[in-house]
Amino acid sequence: MAACSAITTVVTIAEILKNNGLATEKKVLTSTIGMRDENRGRLVQKAKIEIVLGKTDKFDSLMNSTNANAEPEAAAKEEKDSNENKE
Repeated sequence: MAACSAITTVVTIAEILKNNGLATEKKVLTSTIGMRDENRGRLVQKAKIEIVLGKTDKFDSLMNSTNANAEPEAAAKEEKDSNENKE
């Protein structure tokens, strides 16, 4: 049951990134894998998905602007912490 919810989560996140223009879909692979059922000791087939996404320019510009905004805030926090330690 957990595998189904994990696949749903992965697909949802990929769709959100694509719909917001932050990623492009490169490849989707689905398969089944055999796993041992711990309780019964028998082989059980489980679903597996692999989604490969590529970053877009929009993603890079968003990350760069986020990092640029974080640098002054981090410097201000370091200065404040430094001043508090001197007192």
